Amino acid sequence: MTDNAPDPAMLAKAETLVEALPYLQRYAGATFVVKYGGHAMGDPELARDFAEDVVLLQAIGIKPIVVHGGGPQIGAMLKRLGVESQFVGGLRVTDAETAKIAEMVLAGSINKEIVGWIAQAGGRAVGITGKDADLVTAQKIEGREPDPLQGIERHVDLGFVGEPIAVDPSILKSLSAQGFIPVVSPIALGLDGHTYNINADTMAGAIAGACGAARFFLLTDVAGVLDKSGELMTDLEPNRIAELKADGTISGGMIPKVETCVSAVRAGVDAAVILDGRVPHAMLLEIFTRRGAGTLVHA
Repeated sequence: MTDNAPDPAMLAKAETLVEALPYLQRYAGATFVVKYGGHAMGDPELARDFAEDVVLLQAIGIKPIVVHGGGPQIGAMLKRLGVESQFVGGLRVTDAETAKIAEMVLAGSINKEIVGWIAQAGGRAVGITGKDADLVTAQKIEGREPDPLQGIERHVDLGFVGEPIAVDPSILKSLSAQGFIPVVSPIALGLDGHTYNINADTMAGAIAGACGAARFFLLTDVAGVLDKSGELMTDLEPNRIAELKADGTISGGMIPKVETCVSAVRAGVDAAVILDGRVPHAMLLEIFTRRGAGTLVHA
């Protein structure tokens, strides 16, 4: 190799940019909604990677919206305060005291920490909740659990746990238009005036649908949907998902995630993607490479 020969590493970077070009052109001006949570949120290095990715998306003309969870952090705070947690169907039973603590953790420490990470990466983020500007209106949901004595399911009062029934994305569009990255906590007011804690996956999917997002990214702690051999399934349609649920390929905690993706797609999202948030720059690999990095759900 001569002295004037290109550095292989630099050449590889240039080839990566060329590969990304059609995707950069395709998504310029589009809205991406990202649900951020799981173990990735508790790892400072992955948090920095995530913030850099979000800022990069905005820099190339994409409008990112972040919706975050915080179940483990809420659990840790409740434990520190000596408050016992009870779960029904994967949802935390939330009484008035727990609801206040959840709002404090979600809208306070977690939300502002993410805003801070984005600021350090050179972006401008604004932290809000579903309560701000009537972004999300919630309604109370009822839990169900098996009754071992009667062999049937019985209803359980989950307290202040809700689900979105309406989304007004005006505040998100306004912030994006002004160059801000909205960071949303999954807290919302109900028509009854009470504050409800909402599953972050569900809230992110509802926001993605209301915004007509080009992509809805659900960052989780697994690679995506795996087949019975443990191989990643990269492309799924709703009918195929129904078949995989029926034969047990999709089970457990993955069921609500794929159902959220299907709901988002049916609400107008071009495609939803289940990604492993523990993989550095997973979103960029999914968006800007031909192979992708997770399970793409589309109509």
